[in-house]
Amino acid sequence: LSFPRYMELGNKTNAQEFFLMGLSDKPEQQPLLFAIFLCMYLVILTGNLLIIVAIGSDSHLHTPMYFFLSNLSFVDLCLATNTVPKMLANIQSKTKSISYVCCLTQMYFFHFFGIVDSVLITVMAYDRFVAICHPLHYTTIMSPRLCGLMVGLPWLFSIVISLAHTLLMSRLYFCASTELPHFFCDLTPLLRLSCSDTTVNKILVLIVGGMVIVTPFLCILASYARIVVAILKVPSAGGRKKAFSTCSSHLSVVALLYGTTIGVYLSPSSIHTTVKDKASAVMYTVVTPMLNPFIYSLRNRDLKGALKKLINRKIVSSP
Repeated sequence: LSFPRYMELGNKTNAQEFFLMGLSDKPEQQPLLFAIFLCMYLVILTGNLLIIVAIGSDSHLHTPMYFFLSNLSFVDLCLATNTVPKMLANIQSKTKSISYVCCLTQMYFFHFFGIVDSVLITVMAYDRFVAICHPLHYTTIMSPRLCGLMVGLPWLFSIVISLAHTLLMSRLYFCASTELPHFFCDLTPLLRLSCSDTTVNKILVLIVGGMVIVTPFLCILASYARIVVAILKVPSAGGRKKAFSTCSSHLSVVALLYGTTIGVYLSPSSIHTTVKDKASAVMYTVVTPMLNPFIYSLRNRDLKGALKKLINRKIVSSP
C-alpha cells in the first residue's frame, strides 16, 4: 500500500484518502470474491431493471402497489451501484484507496438511498393495509396525489438527513490510521477511525435511527397486526390464503432489511465486530437488492405475466 497523504490543520492532521480494506485481506480469496459479487451485481441490475420496465410497459400494473414496487427496485439498484462497483474495482486494485471527497460522497448516497428504501417499504405496508382492511375505499384513499407525496416526500427527507450526516462527518479529523476495515465508506467505521469528539454524530445516528428504522418498523408491525386481524375475519380458507399470499413477499423483505440495519446502527457498540458489520452490510447492500425481484415476482401472478410478455416481445422483435 502507498503511504496516506495528509493535510496539516494546526496541531491535527486530516487524511486526504482512505484505504478500503474490503471483505478479506487474503489474496487467494480475492478472485472468488470478485466472481461472486460480479455475478450478484449483474443479477441486481437485470432483475430490478426487468421489474421497472415490466411495470412501466404493462398498463394493468399502473396501480399504487406496482408504482411503489418500481420505485423500490430503482432505489435498490442505486443502493447497490453506489457500493458494489467500487468494491469490485478495489478487489482488482493494489492500492484500494478512495479520496476523502469520494468517501464522503459514497457515504452520502448510501444513506440517501438507504433511508428512501426504508421509508418506501413502510409505504408499501400501508398500501397493503388499505387494500386488505379498506378494499372498498382503496382507490379513493390511494389517490395519484397521495401516492406521489408518499414517494416524493421520502426523497426530500432523505436529502436533508444524508446531508446532515455528511456535513457533521466533514468536520471530523482522522489523525491515526486511514485504513477503513470495510468495503465501502459507511458512517459507523468512519466514526471509529476519527480522533475528534463524535458525540454529536452519534446522537444524530440515534435520532435518525429512531426516525428511519425504529418508527417505520413499528408502523409496519402495526399495519400487519391490523391486516392479520382483518384476514382472520375472512370466512373462506381460500380468501385467507390469497390475502396472506399478497403480504408474504413484503414481510420477507421487511425481515431481511430491518433485521440487519437494526443490528448495525442501533445495537450497542460493545457487541460490534468488523466481521459482523461487514456481513450485515453485505445483506442490506447486495443480498436484499438481489433477492427483492425474486421475492416480489415469484409469488405474484400479475408481475410474472408482465415479465413473460416483456421477454416474449423482445424475442419476437429480435432478428
